[in-house]
Parts: sequence; structure tokens; C-alpha cells
Amino acid sequence: MRKLIVQQWVTLDNIAAEEDGGLSYVTAEPFSEKSDPAFKNTVMGFVDSVDTLVLGANTYHQTKDYWPHAEEQGEYGRKLNDLTKFVASSKLEAAPWGDFPAATVTRDAVATVRELKEQDGKDIWLWGSLTLMRSLLAAGVVDEMTLLVCPATRGRGTRVFEGTHDLKLITATGFDNGLAIMRYAINN
Repeated sequence: MRKLIVQQWVTLDNIAAEEDGGLSYVTAEPFSEKSDPAFKNTVMGFVDSVDTLVLGANTYHQTKDYWPHAEEQGEYGRKLNDLTKFVASSKLEAAPWGDFPAATVTRDAVATVRELKEQDGKDIWLWGSLTLMRSLLAAGVVDEMTLLVCPATRGRGTRVFEGTHDLKLITATGFDNGLAIMRYAINN
């Protein structure tokens, strides 16, 4: 069975979005020539392990005009753009993705994820999308949480977790660029 893996950039104090919604604390460049090679290899390995990307409507709107045209992202950008995409939205009728195949709009993300998990294929990636992540956690369909922990704190902003969740550490890896990737299994 395929897994749903949530990936979130986060500060040391559990902030995923600053008060203005920004991510200024993300200073790593996993896709440029200046990248920490070990970090870049880890990120590329993750992208190679998935074939489906799930986004919430807000994350879709924030990324749809950048990623399909982000040639500077090189191989990572090409692989991301080639993934099958789903956008959870109650309002969108269509979700174009530049010259790449459009995302499928789903009104019921939980049912869609359950159906996708039963199909053959690689794992499923939920990218950002905190509101959607929380509803999928509550429904018990999230299998893993990958936190890209940046060496910064913000004190205020939107936290990744609200409430309590029991997690089991799978791996923790630090990199020369100061980031750590923490992979956790979700105890549903």
C-alpha cells in the first residue's frame, strides 16, 4: 500500500508559516550549484520516491505560477512538474499547471487519498497545505511526516501541529547547511 507523506518546512520552534504567511526562515538552496550535496541528494531521493503530489487550494494558488516555469530548479523542478497532482478545493473548477498536465480538483481529499493509497504506484506527497494536512491527520490517512527543520526560530506564526500527536522517529539527518530532516511515522 502506498503511503501519504507530509513534508513541511519548519523552524526549530514549530513554525511553518510566519505571521505574514512567509517562509523567510528557509535559507537552504537544495536545487542550486551552491547546495549542500548531501542535502540535495536527500531531497532528490525523496522526489524520486513519490509519483503523486497533493496540494491544498492556498498552496496551489501560491505555487502554480512559479513551479511550471521554474527552469532554474533544474532536475528537481522537472520531476516536481511531472508528478500527478491533486488539489483539494471546494471552489476551484480547474487547476492548470502551465504546460504540464493540470491537477485534478478533488472536493473530498480524504476519500481521494484513501483511493490513491489503494492504487499501485509510488508514495503520495502532501506539500505544505497546513489546513489540508490537519484534516488528513484527523482522518487518520497520514502515514509519515517529514520536517525540514531550519536553524531559526520565529516565536509567532502558524505552527505545524495543533493539539497532540504521537510520532515515532524513523530517521534524523543533519546537514552542513544547518538543516535537519526529521522523518516520523504517524501513530494512527
